[in-house]
Amino acid sequence: MTFLIGFVVAVAVGLTGVGAGSITAPVLILLFGISPADAVGTALVYAAAIKLAVAPVYFWRKQVSLRVLTLLCAGGVPGVLAGVALIDALDGKRYENRLLMLVGATVAVMALFSLYRAMAKHAPTVGRDRPAWLPWIAAGIGAEVGFSSAGTGALGSLVLLHLTSLEPAQVIGTSILFGLILSVVGGGFHLSAGHYNGAILWQLMAGGLVGVFVGANLSAVLPARPLRIALSVCLSGLGLQLCWKAFA
Repeated sequence: MTFLIGFVVAVAVGLTGVGAGSITAPVLILLFGISPADAVGTALVYAAAIKLAVAPVYFWRKQVSLRVLTLLCAGGVPGVLAGVALIDALDGKRYENRLLMLVGATVAVMALFSLYRAMAKHAPTVGRDRPAWLPWIAAGIGAEVGFSSAGTGALGSLVLLHLTSLEPAQVIGTSILFGLILSVVGGGFHLSAGHYNGAILWQLMAGGLVGVFVGANLSAVLPARPLRIALSVCLSGLGLQLCWKAFA
């Protein structure tokens, strides 16, 4: 069961760039009953492992924009450190539901708008370049990741779709590398604090390392328009799932 979950989530990550942290943590809490802190830590380490394994594939296919990745990391790395520090300074559980609701609603609304644009007759397949915005928005994404593990792929993909001129395949590759960096930073802090479940983590990784390559290969052969539509649908569902988790 855990192997299958790791495989399915990893296929989604390799195909769309989203889901490793946002889907895995709620599943671990709801299906396996582990504590939220352990779920977040396990999800971040799992995300780092599968994204690290598949990262060379995206580099080899030139699906990563180093310029955009650098701008994202300039804000995202300090942001994830701030998010981890916020957990120590505040009662994280007190604010978690509000934060997840805000992120989930934002993801769902923006993804539905992106889906509308993608399905419109004359909708453009790429957005407009607004590089000055990227570090500031990435800082907020990083803080969210450090605080709850959710949002790197979902929000990162939405930002790249709307604020850059990257093709959908590059959006996925760049988003995965950005998520890898934030997962390594955030997951490292959770590991040092002992916030992870070792037995479940190894089973997730076993399925994930297979699934992420399946998804990566599919993303390389799909044409831009269907991939954008699929990405938007996935993000819509993910946003609604985060809203649901806020009430759970």
